[in-house]
Amino acid sequence: MDITFIEARDLSEAWFQCVCKVMTDGYEYKIERGSYADQQRKELDFAVVQIRYPGTRPLVPDVPQGVPPPSTMDYVEEYLPYLMTAHRREGEQYTYGQYLEKQVAEVIKMYQEDGYNTNQAFMAVGDAQSIFLSDPPCLRAIDTRIRHNKLNFVVYFRSWDLWAGFPSNLAAIQLLKEYMASEVGVEDGEIVAMSKGLHLYEYSWELAKIAVRME
Repeated sequence: MDITFIEARDLSEAWFQCVCKVMTDGYEYKIERGSYADQQRKELDFAVVQIRYPGTRPLVPDVPQGVPPPSTMDYVEEYLPYLMTAHRREGEQYTYGQYLEKQVAEVIKMYQEDGYNTNQAFMAVGDAQSIFLSDPPCLRAIDTRIRHNKLNFVVYFRSWDLWAGFPSNLAAIQLLKEYMASEVGVEDGEIVAMSKGLHLYEYSWELAKIAVRME
């Protein structure tokens, strides 16, 4: 497997760099099971994306004129309860919040009461039954670490739609991190995001070329 490492200043730069990498280096294949089955996608074997200042605004990419934005802050605000609360809308198999809501409170309490030097402040998404879902959770873990009085997140996605998922996911995760940092009483830190399935579906390839101004 090829490991791709990307270092970016903010969320927008990370998205543009990842789009470029997937389009130039991604492995193209036909999907046999999962979203958009029988269609093509380009995917990196394993991606590690280090974002130094993820709190830099805007949190969503500013794409060239004529390209539909992959996300908006209005959408991110609507998406945030899906990440942070256990409430499920009709038709939803799960929400990330049903797994994370209580863990967020526990991690905050852990740091407040026991200090920052721990490796136990880890939040898991999914359980042993998730494998039986028709569409299991893509986000599987948010690990945390406080260093130099800053809260950092280490995030893992088993599968990650770069066009529509990445911008909204990371913007909402960043807002969660800012909330948790405020509750703990520390500053906002970095995000390191990892995935063995960072991809672009075929429908977005032409848009991706325009967005990163590829010939």
